[in-house]
Amino acid sequence: MDAMGLSGAEWLAVLRIGLGLWWLESWRHKDKKGWFERGTGIAWAADVAGKHRWTAVRSGFDVVVKPRPKTMAYVVVYAELALGLGLVLGFLTPVALVGGLLLNLLYFTLMIHDWAEQGQNAMMGLISIVALFAMSWQTWSLDHAIGLF
Repeated sequence: MDAMGLSGAEWLAVLRIGLGLWWLESWRHKDKKGWFERGTGIAWAADVAGKHRWTAVRSGFDVVVKPRPKTMAYVVVYAELALGLGLVLGFLTPVALVGGLLLNLLYFTLMIHDWAEQGQNAMMGLISIVALFAMSWQTWSLDHAIGLF
């Protein structure tokens, strides 16, 4: 593979690290006090889910998230942190890429009517797929350094 400046594997590592930084920014800008103490994030999601045109989204939210809003707030916020750290450090990278792809698909489905969010989720999902199938952990990663995957 021809590439400018870096090798192809190094450019894939840059892509993986950039995606990790994107997840870390999603974690960093969240109002954690609002999410954890006042339930603002899950309340907003409940409002979106309650108006969703797809019954499966409404009922799925009611079954999985609504009964445990505090737990789900922690799951969402710390999942974003874990994904970001895993991708930046290249630790358990395939797991982080699949987990991130699933979270982006959930966000994409929940916010199907919010076109501003759809671009972000679609691009993050695409990067996850490329980074996964190109095995972006082969360079600049803890996975490579310790011989995982």
